[in-house]
Amino acid sequence: MDCTVVNNVKAATRRGKEDKKVLRKQLKASHTLLKHEGISTASQPTKNLVVANGGLGNGVSREDLSAAMKQFGDVESLFMPPQKPYAFVTYRSEDDARKAHTQLNGQKLQSGENSVTLYLSYVDSVKHKEEVRVHFPEGLALVEDFVSPEEEALLLAAVDWSTSDQGLPEECLPVLHRCLQDGHINVLPDQLTVNQYESGQGIPPHVDTHSAFADTILSLSLGAKTVMEFRHPDGRVVPVVLPERSLLVMKGESRYLWTHGITPRKFDLVPACETRSADHSEPDLDSHGDLTLSKRGTRTSFTFRKIRHEPCCCAFPSACDSQGGSSPSPPSQPSLPSCHADATRLEEEYVHLVYNAIASHFSSTRHTPWPRVCHFLSSLPPGSVLVDVGCGNGKYLGVNPQLITVGCDRSSALVQICAERGFNAFVSDALNVPLRTDSCDACISIAVIHHFSTQERRLAAVRELVRLLKPGGQALIYVWAYEQEYNKQKSKYLKDHNKPQNGGKSKDKPEEVQEPYKEPSVLSASHLDNNHTGDLKDDSKMTEGKLSVHTNRTAFNSQDLLVPWHLKGRKTPGEEESSSGLHTTNSPDSKLSPSVDTSQVPGGSSVPVFHRYYHVFQQGELEQLCIEVTGVKVQTSYHDQGNWCVILKKE
Repeated sequence: MDCTVVNNVKAATRRGKEDKKVLRKQLKASHTLLKHEGISTASQPTKNLVVANGGLGNGVSREDLSAAMKQFGDVESLFMPPQKPYAFVTYRSEDDARKAHTQLNGQKLQSGENSVTLYLSYVDSVKHKEEVRVHFPEGLALVEDFVSPEEEALLLAAVDWSTSDQGLPEECLPVLHRCLQDGHINVLPDQLTVNQYESGQGIPPHVDTHSAFADTILSLSLGAKTVMEFRHPDGRVVPVVLPERSLLVMKGESRYLWTHGITPRKFDLVPACETRSADHSEPDLDSHGDLTLSKRGTRTSFTFRKIRHEPCCCAFPSACDSQGGSSPSPPSQPSLPSCHADATRLEEEYVHLVYNAIASHFSSTRHTPWPRVCHFLSSLPPGSVLVDVGCGNGKYLGVNPQLITVGCDRSSALVQICAERGFNAFVSDALNVPLRTDSCDACISIAVIHHFSTQERRLAAVRELVRLLKPGGQALIYVWAYEQEYNKQKSKYLKDHNKPQNGGKSKDKPEEVQEPYKEPSVLSASHLDNNHTGDLKDDSKMTEGKLSVHTNRTAFNSQDLLVPWHLKGRKTPGEEESSSGLHTTNSPDSKLSPSVDTSQVPGGSSVPVFHRYYHVFQQGELEQLCIEVTGVKVQTSYHDQGNWCVILKKE
């Protein structure tokens, strides 16, 4: 047979196999969309397509997906729901949709640093959820292009990062006089804070101390744009895009009652077509289908305030430290759940929201895999499929490169960190992992199950791990131990109680030990005195009938408790807002959540304290939990640096 004919036959066979593989994955993607998103695909061609893996949640920008789709015809609409791993495309004709479906299925799309494989299916229609228009908080205004590029360059050059006592730079005076002339302020500020945010950094949500500063606060964004979130005590959240060279004006309710902060991340969701106006009264992020990804650059903020010399008498006494309130009001300590609904609410506020809030800071303290976990991973045969349920920042996903690994975590912020580190991970609850039964050779669950607040939910978490395992597969589980002293040896957690934390890395730190946060730098110019002080709150006190708040690095006095997470080893968030001297900072990359408390420190600043729910396990409790699961055998159990650990095998 002619060589050319043979080669053609081989090529056709290869194409046939590839086409079948693409078809299988396309059908799998359709099934996943139906199961988890309720999206039904159509068997016959239509002009509407759903693009699996082509969503904002996969790190695909609107511009890149649109360019790929427009190669095959006129695109009538492109709808990309926020945080979702899919998008909807509507072509003007069915023929164009058919071309895209044929040519793009199974093809890779490069979007920035992300490479994804697209799988397209027809849908009968695209249903856009009706968007509720969210208004700016009362008293908030945004003025775009408030300074020119030339003024921006002068202001940035005026910052001397080598000294902390400069006074207000004279380059700021024309800007402030313009604010006065335009009616944004009625008196010139006498305090300036300069913050510099690198990509991936943020600032915790906070309310500037009432007793320290007068009403109007001005914030000038230079160098790059970002998204700032305003949160009302009732839970409403309003994201606001702050373009480069824009001026944010906070007065009244927006200044005194709403917290404002910036989530630490490297990409923001922003409107694809930004409209320019002199004075916004509406948020920029209310048209969810028209969003795209915007990579953050280095942003420098100039925040101007007027120092207050008399007590605050604002209209928000519950949030005012001068009137006996606090800013913001600390949440009341929760009780142990009495039903399933209580448990889910407790875990949402004191686990899920907290880890999403502290993700960047938390990840910076989780750098060294534990030796005994590494030994388990290294013992698995090459080619084994490993799932890390509750993977955090993915530090165990790359331990053994001979494994096929995937991670999942309830925190979308931690999953994003995994993706940035090149790991395969997705957002999922540990009680309902969207993977097939009997599909994994091994599972690990490191420092996860102790966050479930009832015995039933902890048992369900173990059952879910076992469900994923193939017969003969193994699971390694770690939970925090009530017994931090075992066999007359104290855990690292207790040993470090009296040691200063100097930022050195340790190979065997307990999973829940909080390491120091990188020292940021802040600049502030003002003439503040030290009258705005207060005592640090005693977190060890317990309100009767409520969960107790644990004192870090001490022995546990109860099994169900709240463990504080302090932003240690750095300037406190309030110092970015109210220090004495011109003080400059690369802002902290952490974020508060509804379950955050604050403590007053000198300078009128507030130290954020996050509270995480834990059920610490007593000796034998984890083994007993595992024994209740049918079809599984506990191979071994041990105590490792303040944790109880088991290795299970599915029979």
